[in-house]
Amino acid sequence: MNICRLGTLTVLFCVFFVANVFLIVTFNHTLQVQKAQQRILAEIATIDNIQADETLVKLGSFEADVKLIDGRAAKLRRYLRSINSPLFDYADLLVEEADKYGYDYRLLVAIALQESTACRFIPENSYNCWGWGIYGDMVTRFSTYDEAIRTVSDGIKQNYLDKGLITTEQIMKKYTPGSNGSWAWAVRFFFQRLESY
Repeated sequence: MNICRLGTLTVLFCVFFVANVFLIVTFNHTLQVQKAQQRILAEIATIDNIQADETLVKLGSFEADVKLIDGRAAKLRRYLRSINSPLFDYADLLVEEADKYGYDYRLLVAIALQESTACRFIPENSYNCWGWGIYGDMVTRFSTYDEAIRTVSDGIKQNYLDKGLITTEQIMKKYTPGSNGSWAWAVRFFFQRLESY
């Protein structure tokens, strides 16, 4: 009898233990489901907020300034940095002036490369990288690179391009008439170098 009673108690204990384990597992599962539901509801609320923000953007309540970067200026800047030219800071202006006057943006840089190794060797305090108005002891000086770029750009347009001088050879005959052709060759060389950089 004791054995039977002991067996019955063991069975009851096992049933009680299994029932408790089942209840614990079920309760734990219910908690996990509730947490998952709360997480989903929080994500839905976030999505609703984002959609509300997008609606504001569509309605014009949100404004932003977008500035496109000209690839030509970026390319020019990269090249000028690689040769340590002071014109690096003026790449945007060089492109703007070329566009304003309708010539290839590389022209002024190629001439500066030929005349002064892109402003690395110029008359002191002249900001004149182009040999512009330099004859013997006479040196044309500018107060800034900005002024020099604008003046030379305007001069190239009025004194060369507007008069039909558009090839490097044609420009050379007026720009530096004493050259044996090497000036035009060098400007073309730098032009191509800027193109492939």
